[in-house]
Amino acid sequence: MTERRRRTSLRAAALFAAFFATLMAGTCVAAAPPPSFAEVKRDYVASDALLLDRMGSPLASLRVDTTIRRLEWVTLGEVSPAMSAALIAAEDQHFYEHEGVDWTGLAVAAWDSLWRYADARRPRGGSTLTMQLASLVDPALRPQASEPRTLAQKWAQIEAARALERGWTKEEILEAYLNLSSYRGELAGLRAAAGALFGKAPSGLDARESAILVALLRAPAARSALVTQRACAVAAVASPEVACEAIRALASVSLAGARLPASRDIGNAAAPHLAARLLDTPGERLTTTLDGDVQAFAVATLRAHLTELAARNVEDGAIVVLDNASGDVVAYVGSSGELSRAAQVDGVVAPRQAGSTLKPFLYALALDDRLLTAASLVDDSPLAIATARGVYAPQNYDRDFRGSVSLRTALASSLNVPAVRTLDVVGPDRFREALASLGFATLTESADHYGAALALGGAEVTLLALTNAYRTLANGGIHAPPRMRDQRAQVPARRLFGAQASFIIADILADRSARAATFGLDNPLATRVWSAVKTGTSKDMRDNWCVGFTSRYTVGVWVGNFSGAPMHDVSGVTGAAPVWRDIVHYLHRAQRSQPPAPPAGVVARTVSFAPAVERARREWFLPGTDAATMRGSARRASGDTDRLTPRIRYPAPDTVIALDPDIPAAHQRVAFVAAPARADLRWQVDGVELDEYGARVLWPPTSGKHQLVLRDARGEALAQVGFEVRGWHAR
Repeated sequence: MTERRRRTSLRAAALFAAFFATLMAGTCVAAAPPPSFAEVKRDYVASDALLLDRMGSPLASLRVDTTIRRLEWVTLGEVSPAMSAALIAAEDQHFYEHEGVDWTGLAVAAWDSLWRYADARRPRGGSTLTMQLASLVDPALRPQASEPRTLAQKWAQIEAARALERGWTKEEILEAYLNLSSYRGELAGLRAAAGALFGKAPSGLDARESAILVALLRAPAARSALVTQRACAVAAVASPEVACEAIRALASVSLAGARLPASRDIGNAAAPHLAARLLDTPGERLTTTLDGDVQAFAVATLRAHLTELAARNVEDGAIVVLDNASGDVVAYVGSSGELSRAAQVDGVVAPRQAGSTLKPFLYALALDDRLLTAASLVDDSPLAIATARGVYAPQNYDRDFRGSVSLRTALASSLNVPAVRTLDVVGPDRFREALASLGFATLTESADHYGAALALGGAEVTLLALTNAYRTLANGGIHAPPRMRDQRAQVPARRLFGAQASFIIADILADRSARAATFGLDNPLATRVWSAVKTGTSKDMRDNWCVGFTSRYTVGVWVGNFSGAPMHDVSGVTGAAPVWRDIVHYLHRAQRSQPPAPPAGVVARTVSFAPAVERARREWFLPGTDAATMRGSARRASGDTDRLTPRIRYPAPDTVIALDPDIPAAHQRVAFVAAPARADLRWQVDGVELDEYGARVLWPPTSGKHQLVLRDARGEALAQVGFEVRGWHAR
């Protein structure tokens, strides 16, 4: 356009503007006052919901509205100067000078449109940013896609823009415009556009990225080539030093891959599973009970330990930390994140087999019902139970049997046969009812369905329910559900176990000496502070647990594989326990854990054992159950029984031996027991004689069905039985 022609266009535009203003001034009525900036910002709703910790720090976000992609409101102070400069230079050069309408610019745009001088190289039209914002704020002012805007509609937009300028500051107008504008596809608002196109926050946008975003404002759905052409025109007026080739290269990449994941990473997505569980309202900012620091430590600790266990086929894990007093969920880690092939599965609420972790509740019932005491002697000897699926023969961690042991030793050392015998004393129905009251909603079958295996964790539980059940013991037998967010209406607490029984069970779970029979004194369960803890591993090494409590917190850890694949030689002590220990130490890095005070009525008394299967010690009793001496059934001395023909006492015919996955492979043994005892007895398995002689020998198991023959010194067969061995460790 020549200089003469340009001056002619400006004069014509000025006359057009004056005519247009005069014409419309007499035909339009006053519009309703626009909303305030505060009202617009209040009504802005993000498509994502945000999960916050107890202090208001972000933990995770989740997209809830799938019709649009709009993130949190961005303030003008969070926008890079390059973006603001590009927007004003391209869309409204006189933004800080006019009062809503740039009459000259409007007339020039109209004249150019009339004479078809406008093309893609012109970066701006006639509408000011304020006029465009007026249409964004009031849907009635937006043009219809199929119809051009009438003069009356244009005048209404002008009036609305002038009203906005009277009530808003320039900074508020610019900030609202950046948040309410659409950029491309479903992307609305600068934060979503910057994140999806360039993986940046608005504060990090440079001149090239800003030019592309401003170009998209004119036509969000335009082809990449046209967007690039317009972006080069924007840069020419806003940042002349930026080469068009650089813009073209960036636009070809960013416009092709514009997307945001369904759930953004905020703070390394510290609690994505809890976000998926709790967030359901667009724009919601939900404050939870989580402690961001504890959550971050738990996530890092789980991933570090699972990385060490990767060679043993372990990739998944979950953690729950509860505040004993309030029930607040302090940490909620649903998976190992990128270490897992099923990271979306929430291990906190996924049902898994409980292993030995249910034993404390069984023994608590036995104490409460005054059926047993912590010093009562229980029988740890071979046991075969006939079931519909064959003979069930529980084994211990080390494949050994200890004869008479105290309840304290049986629980702390996680002996299986005494637990099964105790279940028979307490009653399967009574135990199942107690577990249901503790919140184990996954126990959907009757007690008969689970049978004796219920004592050894032959039922599925969730980590959240299991951890909260241990919190019941930590709180002296009082049960209440956990809390994940502030709730005004609290569920009333209920007493499920007596205070004395709960105290004694906690004391047993904290007893390192009683635990040493199976686990030794030096193991991850021996923390620097007072703690009561129990491990468990399900059959075939699929689930690995460590749950326990201190005076302040209850911590539950699960380790395994969501796929159900077995781990390789990983027990509760080697898998979940190190994670549990590190979290306990972190929680009490500045505050010691104190052992609970004995509740009223509990009795302390020195007790001895006859026979002396354990050393005399000071023991806790419920009132009226204490005794100075605990007596068990002594083995009968040899006499007339020597003339009886020995028989195989264990295994019983058709026994199915399910190997305990808690046992390291090198320690796998099955005890063969004969009675009456004779030193000359020989054992033969599948035709191969064992090197050991006597009434009790240990055999390294191999999988499959076997024939066991008992012979005397002359080789005469005295008895024989068939049995089967099942389990991952069988070699």
